Amino acid sequence: MSHQSIIKKIQQHKKQPNLRYALKEKVEQFTKRLFYTLFDIDTPVDENLKGLGIDFEELTDLACWETEKPCAKVWQRYVESLPKVLESLNLDAEAIVECDPASMSIEEVYMAYPGFYAIAIYRLAHELYKEGLPLIPRLMTEYAHSKTGVDINPGAKIGKSFFIDHATGVVIGESAIINDNVKLYQGVTLGALYVAKDLRQTKRHPTIEDNVTIYANATILGGDTVIGAN
Repeated sequence: MSHQSIIKKIQQHKKQPNLRYALKEKVEQFTKRLFYTLFDIDTPVDENLKGLGIDFEELTDLACWETEKPCAKVWQRYVESLPKVLESLNLDAEAIVECDPASMSIEEVYMAYPGFYAIAIYRLAHELYKEGLPLIPRLMTEYAHSKTGVDINPGAKIGKSFFIDHATGVVIGESAIINDNVKLYQGVTLGALYVAKDLRQTKRHPTIEDNVTIYANATILGGDTVIGAN
């Protein structure tokens, strides 16, 4: 087979016209910059928010090939949500300090706890998920997944003062509901039982009510499953 024939066959199999891996790389850069803007004392907020706005416009140009999807108009609403998100994340960090005897300071939680990082990126992605933005929220949480070993779908609903300890191997599915003051340990799965593809809009993942602690490697499955408040 000639070189040109090989090239032609490869091109024939590249069937996804909107599959641009530049989007994945740019989302990862955006996510890291956003995290630093919100938490790093040496990162200027005003300057970086302006830069993030430009980055976001580039992301939406890549992600929003379906014209009916809301994209560019999302940014201002997203920026307005950030103080509330940051307030929630500060509560998460405080919960970790209070619950983990190994934590020496709040700074240690922000900088060294993979569970906190995964929660932070989830909360930042969840706001974009609620806007119906395609791909970007999932790529954000998958970036955190690659860094921490924690897989939180951006569609999950998680309440205040959430704590993941040790973090590695935690899975939280798209329709999971977690209420306030919940603690999870490594290896916990809040997953789904099998449902047909046409039922994907139904609740497939468990509900965890207030003040529940779920210890290492527990597997809780199904949309009808409720772990009651403690």
